[in-house]
Amino acid sequence: MTLIRCDKLTRVYQGGVEEIRPLDELDLAIDRGQFVALMGPSGSGKTTLLNLLAGIDRPTSGRLVIDDQSIGELSRNELAAWRADHVGYVFQLYNLVPVLNAYENVELPLLLKPMSQRERHERVSAALEVVGIADRHAHYPRQLSGGQEQRVAIARAIVTEPTLLLADEPTGDLDKASATAVMELLKRLNQEQGRTIVMVTHDTTTAEYADLLLHLEKGRLLEKEEAST
Repeated sequence: MTLIRCDKLTRVYQGGVEEIRPLDELDLAIDRGQFVALMGPSGSGKTTLLNLLAGIDRPTSGRLVIDDQSIGELSRNELAAWRADHVGYVFQLYNLVPVLNAYENVELPLLLKPMSQRERHERVSAALEVVGIADRHAHYPRQLSGGQEQRVAIARAIVTEPTLLLADEPTGDLDKASATAVMELLKRLNQEQGRTIVMVTHDTTTAEYADLLLHLEKGRLLEKEEAST
């Protein structure tokens, strides 16, 4: 079943007198439960597409539909509410709040939702357990390794049980062993929990964890490639 559909999706920025088109009439469909890697040179439109899928940015033209919701038709407030309910985002540099411990960082997005403290505790504890970091729940980011910080960031991204998990270079700041552990975790979330994941990466080894590789260049889809794993 199709979860994401892009029809002639275009994003244009005005750079002085020059028009910049990081996405140019992109047509794309992603099925529910797929693990997709976006690859391409810098400036190819990967991060722009990720930001549109996240509801952080809006398309200039074309249509973007996610889980039967046309994103371009939402107001700013509606988009923020939709994003909180449907999107989990994993950043390259973790974006953890340094004055909050691991538990509190994961709990943060739940504070925006109408739920009891007990329900928040159950959700946070379960997310920390899933990513294998429950024993570090009281540690602050400065007390964690890079790989552990990214696990906390992934727990924060999944604690709201989002429709879509987005990852922007999730292993870009990690050593090889930590990167492998993080990618195995994402693969497990995809296979065991059916999470739909769209990931931007420059690394071919990281991209091999995905089911489908999409190559972008100058805002257009060049080719699709089924992953070998």
